[in-house]
Parts: sequence; C-alpha cells; structure tokens
Amino acid sequence: MNTSLIRKYNVPGPRYTSYPTVPYWDETPPTETQWKAKVKATYEGSKEEGLSLYIHLPYCESLCTYCGCNTRITVNHNVEKPYIHTLLKEWKMYVDLLGEVPLIKEIHLGGGTPTFFSPENLQRLIRSILEMGRLSSEAELGFEAHPNNTTAEHMQVLYDLGFRRISLGIQDFDPEVQKMVHRIQPFEKVKEVTELARAIGYTSINFDLIYGLPLQTVDTVRNTIEKTLLLQPDRIAFYSYAHVPWLKPAQKKFEQHLPTHEVKRNLYELGKNLLEENGYDEIGMDHFANKTDSLYIASQQGKLHRNFMGYSTSSTKLLIGLGASSISDTWTAFGQNIKSVEAYMKRVNEGHLPIYRGHLLTEEDLMVRQHILNLMCRFRTVWSRHDAKSEVLHLAKERLKELTKDKIVRVDKDSIEVSEDGKPFLRNVCMALDARMWKNKPESEIFSNTI
Repeated sequence: MNTSLIRKYNVPGPRYTSYPTVPYWDETPPTETQWKAKVKATYEGSKEEGLSLYIHLPYCESLCTYCGCNTRITVNHNVEKPYIHTLLKEWKMYVDLLGEVPLIKEIHLGGGTPTFFSPENLQRLIRSILEMGRLSSEAELGFEAHPNNTTAEHMQVLYDLGFRRISLGIQDFDPEVQKMVHRIQPFEKVKEVTELARAIGYTSINFDLIYGLPLQTVDTVRNTIEKTLLLQPDRIAFYSYAHVPWLKPAQKKFEQHLPTHEVKRNLYELGKNLLEENGYDEIGMDHFANKTDSLYIASQQGKLHRNFMGYSTSSTKLLIGLGASSISDTWTAFGQNIKSVEAYMKRVNEGHLPIYRGHLLTEEDLMVRQHILNLMCRFRTVWSRHDAKSEVLHLAKERLKELTKDKIVRVDKDSIEVSEDGKPFLRNVCMALDARMWKNKPESEIFSNTI
C-alpha cells in the first residue's frame, strides 16, 4: 500500500457503528417519557420484523489491557445472580411497555466475558428472556466467549436454547504479545473449544483477531493467521487495535512497543492477503467470511446491516440493549444505559429504565445515517433527488475531491462508490459525510486512528 496515503489519511475517526457517533449526541438526553415513546412507536411500525436484543455481561476475572469495552474485573461470582435479576427486571419493563409478547429476531451476549457466568445462570437468564418473548424461526443467537473459561457445558446449554453462533476472542497467538496485553491462551485451548463447538453443532464460529498490538511483527501476525486457518473459523473479525490511553490508562504501559502506522497497515495487508488466498472474502470493514457463512451471503444479497453489535444479517429497526452501558437503537433515537454496574442496578430496581444519555435524530441525521450505513455495508451509496438538494451532501462531495484524486472513491452525480484499493480508507470516506463532526471538530482526542 502507498505509505504516503497512510500518512495522509491515518487520522482519528469513528468506526461508525452509529450515526451520529456517541460523542456527537445531543447534550440533553431524551427524557424517560420521550425514550419510551420512541421505543413504542418503532415497535408498532415493525412488529412483523421483530426486535434485536443485546445483553451486556460486564464481568471479567482479569483485565485484558488492549480492551476498550466497559468491564468490571472481579473473581467474586456471587455477583452473577443479582445482575441477572436486574437484567430480567429491565427486560420486563420493556415488554410491559410494548404491551405484548414481542418477536425476537436476534440475541447477542457481549461483555465483558459472558462465559464468566455459570452455565446454570446463563440458562436461567435466556430461558427467562424467552418466556417473555417469542423467538423467530429465523432468529440468530450468538455469544462472545473467552476460550480459557468456556466449557462444554456452557456451549451445550446455550446450544440447547437456540444459540448457533459463537465468537472467540483470540486477538493473537504469539506468547509474547499475549503476555504484553494480558490475554494468555494457548493455541491448543482454542483448538479444543473450536472443535468442541463444531461437534455440538454450532454453525458459525467467529475468531476476533487484532492487528497493531504491541510487539506484533510480520512474522507473528503471519503465524497467527496461519494457525487461524488451521482451525477454519466461518468468520474472522480482523480489527485495528484502538489505542485510546486517555480512556483506558492501562494501555499507556506498552505505548513504546506499538508498531509504526506504516508497519501496522502492512500487518493488515498481510493478514488480508492470506485470508483472501484461503477463501475468505472481505465483506465489510475489518470483517471476513467464507462463502458458506450467512454474513457473506447477506453481503452478496445486499442485506448486510451494521449496528452497535457490529455487522449483522438482521436489519431490525428496534435494538434493545440490556445491562450496564448497553446502547439501544430505535432508528430515530439512541439511548445508553448507565455505565456503572451499581448505579445501573439501583436505577432499574427503583422501577426506571436506566437510560442516562441519548440522542433524538433529526431528518438530516437520518439521511446521513442511511448513506454512511450503505457505505459501511456495501461500499456504495446512491442518493435521491431530494437528498441531492442537501447542503450536507454538497459539502461531502467537496470533501471527497481529495479522496477522488487519490482513487479512494468514485463520485458521480448521484452516488459514491469506494474503490477496491480504497477499502482500507472506508472510515475516512464516511467522515466526509459526518456533518456533526465537521460542525464541531474535536479539540481533544476522542477517536482512535482510522488506519
């Protein structure tokens, strides 16, 4: 890759799991009444489509220092039952608000480490969730798992409840890299969990890998990809390491060991080439899938969707997030739960939805949101005559002139298309449309670098 382009475009920018991005939400959040009205209205307009559920399980037994998620580190497993009790209370408040047993199209357990919870407690949680809902015949259920503490019982219990997707947090197989980021897990353990998941019947196994970690080299990343290929996961998320020490102070300790921006991008190109040579397609930013996986099929059919859970085959308008820090999305509004576990539980147990910040989308927001979503999922967007009159798109086309000159995008009178060589700069293309960011450029660091 042209290193001058890397230097030119490797600037801080969002990953666009939403628009507007969280730092640009309105300072005044929706009231609880407004939020409930938005949830109800979206549900009423999309009952047949169903809703998606994201459940945040924040607990981990140890801190992985690369991680930017909202976590709570503890070895006290007595926290499990009170937290599940609160999650179920929150879910019941939403079910009561909807006024009927809702159709559930998707469930994703994230964290934290969902498999921190015992199989019995996960079973109680999901059974109780489903007792208050109807599971779609097309539902996709998945969970994130740490190979070191994911047992056969965990996988069997969740499989029996309808889960068919498992995402294993690998990051890197090199022992020195693992030690540096405090995520030590032998290849043999990952192999054991992967093979066991297949034997139980899981049809989609994802590996999360990260490039740009401290001490990574071309040789270590090649070794990680080659070991990954031996296990043939159905999907691979090959993420750029997000260095955000102003948010996660633990990252400061290995700053001097990080690869340069040029080396980091070379690590990605190496991984991408190896994956594509072995039958994986790049279906979206940082995501690869083999041709039998539903994510690849959705990308080919133009049905790929992206939300706070990442890329998905389900494009439900209503996403309800349960648990501390979870984000909900009604398409016309966002709402995020209180981040502190104790404050979240206190608010729910007082009988209130625990939203503490959010955003009501304007007409302009909705237009920009759709075009950014199109670019993130299809590398192309087309606008209507009505959109073409927008000052936002006019300004975006001006900002894209430099990217057009660098052959990153092709801009026609009614469309934007990212070139094959431009895919690594997808975040930069979306930034050209980000009206809220351009109106209020950040004075301090709030995003990781784009490349």
